[in-house]
Amino acid sequence: MWWSRLAHPDLHAWGADPLRLVQREADPADPDPKALACYGLLRRDTGGMMLRFVDGRPVSRATAAFLGWACDRLAAEGKAALLLVWDNAAWHVSRAVRTWVKAHNRAARTGGGVRIVVCRLPTKSPWLNPIEPKWVHGKRAVDDPARTLPADELQQRICDYYGCDLLPPLAQKVA
Repeated sequence: MWWSRLAHPDLHAWGADPLRLVQREADPADPDPKALACYGLLRRDTGGMMLRFVDGRPVSRATAAFLGWACDRLAAEGKAALLLVWDNAAWHVSRAVRTWVKAHNRAARTGGGVRIVVCRLPTKSPWLNPIEPKWVHGKRAVDDPARTLPADELQQRICDYYGCDLLPPLAQKVA
């Protein structure tokens, strides 16, 4: 999920004189990125979210690192499988990620661990993913109409909203 520091989400509110949100221009002197990349996993068993931010853009290696981290946490809870509902984002359907998932599942079958069951959504229908409404509500909840949030404050607000710990970002290891 991309969290923009400059573009506001669509907001709906009742009021006699509503506050208008305007998209801001990026300050060239601002060292923070214009947007943050965040991997998220909606847990149907607890209703909670598992989040990890990424340094830079989401790429296949970062996706594999996120899945490995999620499986390790789920294995520590005694879970046997991760049912993953995915859209067709490039970092979800890449050959590298598919290969990693197959290798991970082979290792999980032989040595124990959490298997990953991928359920792909039809093309151009990400709204069928149960996590999408959570993202929308989160974007609305953490937005500040008065100012552009620094990246570290935005990350903390996101984690606070979803009840997650702010962990170090996944490194973007590009070959």
